[in-house]
Amino acid sequence: MDSGSISKYKLSKPKVSKFIIMTRLPDLEGLAIFAKVAEGRSFAAAAADLRLSKATVSKAISRIESRLGARLIIRTARRFELTDAGRQLVGRAAQILAEGEAAEDVTRAQARTPRGLVRLAAPMSFGTLQVAPLLPDFLAAFPEISIDLHLSDAMTDVIGEGFDAAIRIAVQPGASLAVQRLSEISRYLVGSPAYLDKHGRPKHPLHLTEHRCISYSYTMTSEVWRFRKGSKSASVRPSGPLRVNNGDAMMPALIAGTGLGILPEFFIREALESNRLERVLPDWSIPLGAVYWVTPPEGPLPKRVEVLRDYLIEQLTQRFSFSR
Repeated sequence: MDSGSISKYKLSKPKVSKFIIMTRLPDLEGLAIFAKVAEGRSFAAAAADLRLSKATVSKAISRIESRLGARLIIRTARRFELTDAGRQLVGRAAQILAEGEAAEDVTRAQARTPRGLVRLAAPMSFGTLQVAPLLPDFLAAFPEISIDLHLSDAMTDVIGEGFDAAIRIAVQPGASLAVQRLSEISRYLVGSPAYLDKHGRPKHPLHLTEHRCISYSYTMTSEVWRFRKGSKSASVRPSGPLRVNNGDAMMPALIAGTGLGILPEFFIREALESNRLERVLPDWSIPLGAVYWVTPPEGPLPKRVEVLRDYLIEQLTQRFSFSR
């Protein structure tokens, strides 16, 4: 037979599949159910303990037996007995059940116990003046909690930046997050006595178009000042030499007589009491602002976040009770 003929009969190498067949994951639920059945020597008792139907328990045992290719339990009206395969398996199945229950207990205990890191965002001035002074007492009461306080007047992306919660001051908060109001805050239009003596005291909100105004906003859109007096309302778009995104930055300009501005009461309380600032249009009200607690919209709050929220609600409500 020539070489050409021989080559026709050479066996080709077997092809190796490009795909690796992965074994199925263990049926941990079925093993745990089997352990419960063996422990109570009863399908009905296991079903009641696990809050499952007897049919679900029976199907789980059949599923395990089919998977293992061996009968595990001999059960008749008067008899319940583990087979040799069942007796060999029951110890390990009970261990799987116990470890699963222990893992859940640990996680559940951590969820109930206030511990861990809370990443909290807050506006710069409010965080410095109102939130930061409250934290030492809180941390002393909950020594297993730590807080990462991020202060910025920019609108924090709570979800995208990985914060557990944020504090926002607004007339109306956004609707994309879970929101809870901590406290109301009064806002006042103010100016220095020197400015008002020089430029006059407006009698109506529309007179503000004739005044130098300092805008307070951290958005790119123009601010609108809204006023109400009984059934009357008025809106003014302020204009002037200065626009800031931080209340502390506005205060020197207001006191120096640069113009008029609207700020939350907690910023200007001392300046009003010392007569460095004066309320303007006191018979017209300005929509209340509020301090809001915002969190991601889904899932229960971790205990560490929940206790911090409750603490801030209690403390800030006491501090701003005069604003209600």
